[in-house]
Amino acid sequence: MDTHAHETLRDRVVLVTGAGRGLGAAICDMLAANEAQVVALDIDADSAQAQAQKQRDAGGRACAFSVDVGDEESVKRVLEDAVEQCGRLDAIVNNAGVDVTTSIEELKSSDWERVLRTNLTGPFLMAKHGLAHLAPGGHIVNIASTAARRAWPNASAYHASKWGLLGLTHSLHAELRSQGIKVSAVIAGGMRTPFLLDRFPDIDVELLQDPGNVAAAIKFVLTQPPQTVIPEVMVLPMKETSWP
Repeated sequence: MDTHAHETLRDRVVLVTGAGRGLGAAICDMLAANEAQVVALDIDADSAQAQAQKQRDAGGRACAFSVDVGDEESVKRVLEDAVEQCGRLDAIVNNAGVDVTTSIEELKSSDWERVLRTNLTGPFLMAKHGLAHLAPGGHIVNIASTAARRAWPNASAYHASKWGLLGLTHSLHAELRSQGIKVSAVIAGGMRTPFLLDRFPDIDVELLQDPGNVAAAIKFVLTQPPQTVIPEVMVLPMKETSWP
């Protein structure tokens, strides 16, 4: 057995939710560049397919599926389809996320439920049903946010979802270690992605980081030795002024 197999992502089958753009796309780029087989998932079928095609055009291996991560039957079906097509599943990166930036007075109950369903229920469902396909040594990586560690106005749903995701991650880390399954949270500071730039067009991009830098941290988390797990890591822009 290759004692250094953990140091590479080569030939690992890694599923990424929210793969169509932003950090999800950067994660797919990183995985493909390291010879992993990418399973690109997105609620938007066209963007998922475009991401997979991009990786194939560059000589990588990738497939794509459309899924609403908050829909349990869809999650179960897409996991089965991915394993059938790729032969196995080695890691799940729960990256899909949404936000509604508004005061609690203006926040619709339907928007609250949509944010929680995507950001928190989605990772729960991917983990719950992904376990049937992950062997010992498998890995679940949840993309959290500095919003899981501090709070600002007009983001109650997003904060609730990300604080909850961090709690879910640590709970699953404690629960699944005995099964040989690693669970990690990557807490990302502000990135130059549509998630921020579309909502805050006046934001100073110099205070943000390239999503590829966060993808590199995910690679680091995924390539620890078998006897080691990183439950949590935070990746901040050097110039981010909102964090000490």
